[in-house]
Amino acid sequence: MTGDLRELGAIFVGGAVGSVARAWVGLHVATAAHQWPWGTFLVNVVAAFLLGYFSTRLLERLPVSNYQRPFLGTGICGGLSTFSTMQIEVVRLFQSGAWVIGVSYVVASIVAGYVALHLATAVVRRAAVRW
Repeated sequence: MTGDLRELGAIFVGGAVGSVARAWVGLHVATAAHQWPWGTFLVNVVAAFLLGYFSTRLLERLPVSNYQRPFLGTGICGGLSTFSTMQIEVVRLFQSGAWVIGVSYVVASIVAGYVALHLATAVVRRAAVRW
């Protein structure tokens, strides 16, 4: 097997943390098929913010590490966010006749994700660098 097993371990552990967090939110913020899917919307926007924060901080503010990016970005953010669940929810909204909510959900998810990502990047870049 080629590759760094420690890097794979970092992704595995981060993915477990992110997936458990997503599952917890899904259990506590459940919605009906014709309602706005707040749980998935929330985790996707939070994951976009965290990805922007971690990526900018790791690339621009901290020394290079082989395991922080895989753990935080690929692992936690990848496990937390869920594009596939979003797609299923959009289909369910359309099937239940909630077309306006479905289209609004897609647009709001994309816009809010980009806003969260850019906000996180700006927060990191505004912070004073301490070495």
